[in-house]
Amino acid sequence: MPPQGPQTTESWVLYETDFEQDATPLVPPSAEKRRWKIVWGNVIFFIMLHIGAVYGAYLFLTKAMWATRLFAVLIYLCSGLGITAGAHRLWAHKSYKAKLPLRILLIAFNTIAFQYSVLDWARDHRMHHKYSETDADPHNATRGFFFSHIGWLLIRKHPDIKAKGHTIDLSDLWADPVLRFQKKHYPWLILLACFIIPSYVPTLWGESLWNGYFVCAIFRHVLVLNFTFLINSAAHMWGSKPYDKNINPADIKPVSLLVLGDGFHNYHHTFPWDYKTAELGDYSLNFTKLFIDTMAYIGWAYDLKTVSTDVIKKRVKRTGDGSHKEWGYEEIHELSQE
Repeated sequence: MPPQGPQTTESWVLYETDFEQDATPLVPPSAEKRRWKIVWGNVIFFIMLHIGAVYGAYLFLTKAMWATRLFAVLIYLCSGLGITAGAHRLWAHKSYKAKLPLRILLIAFNTIAFQYSVLDWARDHRMHHKYSETDADPHNATRGFFFSHIGWLLIRKHPDIKAKGHTIDLSDLWADPVLRFQKKHYPWLILLACFIIPSYVPTLWGESLWNGYFVCAIFRHVLVLNFTFLINSAAHMWGSKPYDKNINPADIKPVSLLVLGDGFHNYHHTFPWDYKTAELGDYSLNFTKLFIDTMAYIGWAYDLKTVSTDVIKKRVKRTGDGSHKEWGYEEIHELSQE
């Protein structure tokens, strides 16, 4: 059993033998073409939302007060952590454990982000990993960049998603009263956390409610939304594959910077249980790791799962594309000597 309590920031090291049954399958090169059954209400909603975000960006750059701009950046980081540290690493993958104060903080951050309730987000993400790049994957990247980025929210879901949805076990998440509370009250919570409070707070230092709404609510929300979507689209199409060349997900550093550390997607799909979602030991491109480590330091996060260096090295040499900065080139050199 893993140790209990905040003993270290990396207190649970997993080895390859623990997960041999989870070897990553090969994925189909492309999806069959099919007609989209468009949900026009969603299309109109996202068009209006993005128009508002463009106007909000204009206000951010030209009209908003400096305090408002800083506040927008602050809640961008908070809402981003609600996805990366909360919905993704904590609840979807259970890559670490969190005490009640941290779970409440992360559920608040997640509600600010407005990307569905954690229960719905985690269900889709577990589907994505279990059925990656198939029709049961909600944002199957083999259907193209636009589909995997936002198109999947504009059309009817593929029947395979509903047919195989029952295979995803969410009992661990339903057991958490914090998640049940968010799910039950989600419409009112997002209205308050994503729109009303971010719009009102800037008025406390003299900003107009108009600017607060378009800059800190609409522009910030759409920015976080699209940066998150880049993981589903760009990170499944471009980048290096130092850990597993047989899958579509790739490591793409610019995306990792924008999404607070979740852009090392080839690593993540190879070792999905690692709380870092990356091999990196520093915080330069992984703000979420810094946040989780800080929470572990104060005792709010514990049992942080990670992967041993030996396991990573063996996997790199066995299935990597040779781009790993340390062992990839070593593999190429060994092959050239044969």
